[in-house]
Amino acid sequence: MEIQGLPGQLLAELGPAIASGEIPAGAVLRTEELEQRFRVSRTVVREAVRVLESMRMVAPRRRVGITVRPKAEWDVFDPLVIRWRLAGADRAAQLRSLGSLRVAVEPAAAALAAVHASDDDRRELSALAVELTVTARAADLETFLEHDIAFHAIVLRASGNEMFAHLKDTVGAVLTGRTEHRLMPHQPRPYAVQLHREVAEAICAGDAELAERAMRTIVAGALEELNATLD
Repeated sequence: MEIQGLPGQLLAELGPAIASGEIPAGAVLRTEELEQRFRVSRTVVREAVRVLESMRMVAPRRRVGITVRPKAEWDVFDPLVIRWRLAGADRAAQLRSLGSLRVAVEPAAAALAAVHASDDDRRELSALAVELTVTARAADLETFLEHDIAFHAIVLRASGNEMFAHLKDTVGAVLTGRTEHRLMPHQPRPYAVQLHREVAEAICAGDAELAERAMRTIVAGALEELNATLD
């Protein structure tokens, strides 16, 4: 969810500050103080705070103010929350949590996609596997990232499980974060690209076991490389 204009600018200040702990749990934000500090209207403050409320990062309390909630209560699947956490000191823990989530979910999604994917899904995956190969060889990380996000989103959607499909933005956020924070190699590794082709081929062939195994190798390998980079 991208918030535009002044509310978006205010959110871009408050969100990372809360996510990093600069504004700690239990802190109270008062509308009047935010208006004066950031030189914005009450309407702008309310719109920004409404977004933070939807993420469960803050809660209004009568006669107290807007109170920052503990991290355990946040909507940690929200892409903006993920982005803010990746930008701060919590980056390593966030990446490890998301990597573990991918290991738990994406292999199962790939196996289900081999059974439930539509013809259009299979064609899109095949085309994206080719595009991933081309952009990896060209070391075009920006375009590679776009195709990689689309590839994993289709696998999650094609699983036929709406809970898995709902995680596409979460997975997209971690893929984006790895690239933006330079935790990816300058050129995607050939074996990782080959594994994406294997996933696409297995899903197209209806081979659930091979799709699950290839995807598990992708996400487990990504987590292993991440841990080595962060240690």
